[in-house]
Amino acid sequence: MNSIFSRSRLIILGVVGVVFLAYIIASYGRLAFVPQKQIARTVSEAERGAILDRNGKPLAVQTWLYHLAVIPSALGNPEAAAASLSEAAGLTSEEVMERITSARTDFLYLKKKMTEDEYEAASEVIQKARLSGVHFDKIPGRVYPENALASQLIGFMGDDGKGLSGIEYAFQNMLAPKTVGGAAVSGSNVFLSIDANLQYKLEKRVAQALEETRGETIMLIAAEAKTGEILSYVSLPAANLNEYTSSTPEERLDRPAMFSYEPGSVFKIFSVAAFLDAGAVKDSDRFFCDGVYELSMPSGESVKITCQGRHGWVNPRDALKFSCNDALGQMSEKINAPTFISKLQKFGFGRKTGVELPGETAGIFRTPEDRLWSARSKPTISIGQEVTVSALQVVQATSAIANNGTPVKLSFVSKVAGRDGAISYKHEPITLSSTIAPLTAEYLLSYMESGSESDAVGRFAALGDVTIGVKTGTAQMADLEYGGYSETDFLADCIAVFPVEDPKIILYIVLTRPREGSIFASRNVAPVIADTANIIIDHLGLARPNAPSIAQSRTISLPSEEDLAVIGIVPDFSGVPKRLLTPLLERRDLRVIIHGDGWVVSQNPDPGTAVTENMLIELYLE
Repeated sequence: MNSIFSRSRLIILGVVGVVFLAYIIASYGRLAFVPQKQIARTVSEAERGAILDRNGKPLAVQTWLYHLAVIPSALGNPEAAAASLSEAAGLTSEEVMERITSARTDFLYLKKKMTEDEYEAASEVIQKARLSGVHFDKIPGRVYPENALASQLIGFMGDDGKGLSGIEYAFQNMLAPKTVGGAAVSGSNVFLSIDANLQYKLEKRVAQALEETRGETIMLIAAEAKTGEILSYVSLPAANLNEYTSSTPEERLDRPAMFSYEPGSVFKIFSVAAFLDAGAVKDSDRFFCDGVYELSMPSGESVKITCQGRHGWVNPRDALKFSCNDALGQMSEKINAPTFISKLQKFGFGRKTGVELPGETAGIFRTPEDRLWSARSKPTISIGQEVTVSALQVVQATSAIANNGTPVKLSFVSKVAGRDGAISYKHEPITLSSTIAPLTAEYLLSYMESGSESDAVGRFAALGDVTIGVKTGTAQMADLEYGGYSETDFLADCIAVFPVEDPKIILYIVLTRPREGSIFASRNVAPVIADTANIIIDHLGLARPNAPSIAQSRTISLPSEEDLAVIGIVPDFSGVPKRLLTPLLERRDLRVIIHGDGWVVSQNPDPGTAVTENMLIELYLE
């Protein structure tokens, strides 16, 4: 034993032990007294894809945010730490101390979602105070440059990087970063079909209408009749997406998709289409309106529906033009219930449209087999009662009338592209099953055009120099407190198609609970239809037959789409409408900026200039 524990060995072991202990003490001393750089713990640097409008304007983009995290047991002197952390977190020392001492676990977030500037300032304070037990968690965040614009459509991303509503939710798998072959890959960019500039103009006009009528809510959908692409999608009030957590449920609700309501007289266009298409009613048939529709059944049931006036003898065109309840009731007697319901179901009522949004309602659509079906059901459904719809359903159903009887599926997405510009999806129009015969659709378009004539119910929606077909509706809303229909709450809506001879746009507006002025859609919504239709026509550069022209001593030839190909030299864009210019925005080798709306009046560089890589072309429109 003495040979093992010799004096010399014990001395060597002691020296080694002292050196090791000195190293440990020195290391801890260095960590204690040398300021630590506050490096944020990061997630993958791959980014979530952006959401953009049809022209590439950003509506939702990736950013980085920081959570300030604290481990109370590692703070050393909690009071001193609280004094420093108060400045970093924007709290008082007392508030910081309270959170530290009341934490149930040895970890807490003192402040969440700090911006880059806030992070830099807080990091400087923490380093200066030489605090330990403090770090930052770097997390993906979202910035919405247009705040409340189309907010229910765009949706919102939660703290966990997952979409909670709208396109953010529906396209989570495409937007979210992925891991491919062990490497993080950024998500794809989703280009919506809406035009942000047009959206802004329309939101401004309907917000004015909401204020003037002191209404509760207002909705607007504007869609391309032939492609189904939705150009504008408005639901007010709306949430500011950058302050989403402090918004109200009413501001977050996606009404055009989720709100189910009785459409009132707007529904008459689909009822008349069903009557005509089934052969139960002919264009030449006449019905006498004495101001009230009454029906007595052998079972003892009776039906009484009043009309807004005494219209005398009317045909189907007049019935829609004057919104005659009596005539619609009489027409409903000429068709059996199963055929009538089957025709309406072909329009898509009673089922979801299948657009790229979550939470869409199917509405309520009764059939003769329903226990609540009665003798009253057929005539009341024909005038837009006992059936509930969504605004999306009404627009998609109207697309059948605008397209010779064949509806098109509505869509919010123009394309999906990777960060390299490679397109993985591009919207192509999807035609649905034929709903009505082409001749029936032709009749209905003509009837709707009569609805905007000077003596018609929808006359305040007339445009003058562009043909427009309209149908207004006013419906009593449900009394949620006592049941039945409310005596004070009304819904006003109006559907429009223009121009009638070659439908380009379907426009629909719904106003709920107006408190100022008239309750009737013919007075409060029809004028807004006219204003917003004019905004759309001018924004898209659609032709106005009576637009002023300047006499020229020579003929001006507008370039065709083929002439606009920018290859070799810059073409002359003079007089080209905006709608023909938008494909240029997709060019990866050029930078094209469009100023204004309407038609090109000047450009830079001049026509004939040689095209160079990444050339900037600016086009000025009026």
